[in-house]
Amino acid sequence: MNRRTTLTLMTMALLAVVSATALTQIGFAQSNSIVGTWKLNLAKSTYSPGPPPQSQTLNYEAVGQGMRVTANGIDAQGNPTKVVFEVFFDGKPYPVTGTAAYDAASYKIVNDSTVEITRTKAGKVVQTATRVLSADGTTVTVTTTGVDATGQQINNVAVYDKQ
Repeated sequence: MNRRTTLTLMTMALLAVVSATALTQIGFAQSNSIVGTWKLNLAKSTYSPGPPPQSQTLNYEAVGQGMRVTANGIDAQGNPTKVVFEVFFDGKPYPVTGTAAYDAASYKIVNDSTVEITRTKAGKVVQTATRVLSADGTTVTVTTTGVDATGQQINNVAVYDKQ
């Protein structure tokens, strides 16, 4: 192996380490900002076709390299709901319990404030969502498109305020 090849390999290895570290730090920074309790602001949210839930509270807690999210609420018909899922920013699908609309979700960091979410049911994509954390860290907006558990097209914008 000549000197030039050795330097190229060393440079590529260094770039891989720096990139991996940077992506981990971005995920860590956002996960720290998102940790806590968030309450659905129905006045700022839109649910198409609707009706919206009566209430919903998200609780993000740090767990190892990811987060556990518990979404407790009351649906439009007055029934209690509880959806539980874990978030890891590796693009792999992880199980979701408590909803008939999807059974797994994967997460990809776009930038310091934005995460892309892909929700699947039996391996088929049924919803995509974008979660955006406001610059001041007080609001999270989740924009979701796809189909609900009955196959009806949805286009929802859910706005949550930090508690």
